[in-house]
Amino acid sequence: MKKCLNQVNFTKIFTVLAALTILAATSCSENGASDEEALLTEEVITATELKFSDEAEQISEEVTAIAEDVYVTDEISQTSKSDYASDFLPDCVTITTVVTSTTKEKTIDFGEGCELPNGNVLSGIIQLSYEKDMEAASKSLALSLQNFTFNGVSVEGGADILRVRANANGNPQGTANADFSATWPEGETASFTGTRTREWIEGYGSGFWGDNVFLITGNGTYTGKLGNVFSKVVTEPLRREMACRFIVSGVLDISRNGATASLDFGDGSCDAKGVLTYPDGSSEEIFLRRFFK
Repeated sequence: MKKCLNQVNFTKIFTVLAALTILAATSCSENGASDEEALLTEEVITATELKFSDEAEQISEEVTAIAEDVYVTDEISQTSKSDYASDFLPDCVTITTVVTSTTKEKTIDFGEGCELPNGNVLSGIIQLSYEKDMEAASKSLALSLQNFTFNGVSVEGGADILRVRANANGNPQGTANADFSATWPEGETASFTGTRTREWIEGYGSGFWGDNVFLITGNGTYTGKLGNVFSKVVTEPLRREMACRFIVSGVLDISRNGATASLDFGDGSCDAKGVLTYPDGSSEEIFLRRFFK
């Protein structure tokens, strides 16, 4: 999934999910429901809405990743008793810290616009709070947003992150319960809620963002502008290499109205390709995009 992005074929994805909706409606009719009742289960899904779904999920993922990066910088600096700095957040980000008797309150300020190394442009504030005991084996982080935008999309909401220094595999891990709503510049709105676990399997403590690799598991729900709801479940861990804009491997199931399609992100190559498998078992290659055309 390359930084040089191809045009996303959302028309193909639209066709698949529209077919899922019709399949569910037909099933109701065959089970004895009237044609009118079957039609009530069928909703129009636009290719634009599906694009927003992917972008909403990326916003949730990136915001929680930033919070964890700031926390880890503090954790490593305190526990190793040496200077440590991550190069992920550029100089246009201002981080201020207020220490109370029990907590640390961090304000991560992107000003009126700050471009990250991965090309995303953020503005506003991420507020982060956690207990100041950095030796604890696990810790809860509270995240909230203030006047925040992500590539021009206005975002509200927050997340609670359970951070452990070493999971069963000996790796750092964060489990985020996130709830975000977004408004695009054109006025389109959507929301994303879910629980995602990010296991940090490579690059921890190096200070170089480009060698960080995560395995992501969990589930979520996306609600689009028309109230259409998609359930998403990771069935094979998603591999996120920070040097690549896209998920490079793993499988995500997408369900609506009782029918499910599976999206396979590939074999680990950094490219924009994925394979979408229909409910009938047939499949085709699709092209993915995250914000950039």
